[in-house]
Amino acid sequence: MSSTFIKVSSLSAIALAASLGAAAAQPLSVVELFTSQGCSSCPPANANLIRVKDRPGVLALSFNVTYWDYLGWKDIFGKQEFTQRQISYEPALGHDGPFTPQVVVNGHADVVGAAPGEIEKLISVSGRTSGPALSLDGGNIRIGAGAAPGGHADVWLVRYAKGVVEVPVARGENTGRTLPHANVVHALENLGSWTGAAATYPLPHASGGLSTAVLVQSPGGGPILAAATD
Repeated sequence: MSSTFIKVSSLSAIALAASLGAAAAQPLSVVELFTSQGCSSCPPANANLIRVKDRPGVLALSFNVTYWDYLGWKDIFGKQEFTQRQISYEPALGHDGPFTPQVVVNGHADVVGAAPGEIEKLISVSGRTSGPALSLDGGNIRIGAGAAPGGHADVWLVRYAKGVVEVPVARGENTGRTLPHANVVHALENLGSWTGAAATYPLPHASGGLSTAVLVQSPGGGPILAAATD
């Protein structure tokens, strides 16, 4: 009797672990906010991103851009590679150049994001990523087999500070304001290409308490095929 109980319990534990693993790898809606502390119209979009950041199935990320720094306040999170990421989106989205605030969902649809409910509506219309299986485990990134439009996709490593941080702004258009930011991205790195075959990539260790997300994305600011976070 006891050995039977042990076998049943073990099978139950395995099934539970498998179900938890499957849940962790469910498709996500990737919501990217391009914002700047030097932009007076950005705070409402920042606040709207905060409202959706904890929704199940949503990966919300703040990318702070640099092109408003000349107005007198250098964005403390701004990086040129984040600005370039936004620029790469604009042709396919029908824009002549970047602007803030801008919210891009799954790499293929966008809104300003400052009006109430605007981000939620775009999430509901855009759905979730539907590409290959993607998981982060045991120090590895695992991508399942699937279709890579055009023959390959980029594998992006994103390091971000999960939660909300408040930043006091001393100069520029937001002088005297303290601006909240959700899930601020601190680093963005291209780990290579995925060609459609099942593949495993080493997952570099995250330092400084940062969280990790991985995006599999069509090149040149194309649609995001898959996303996972730790």
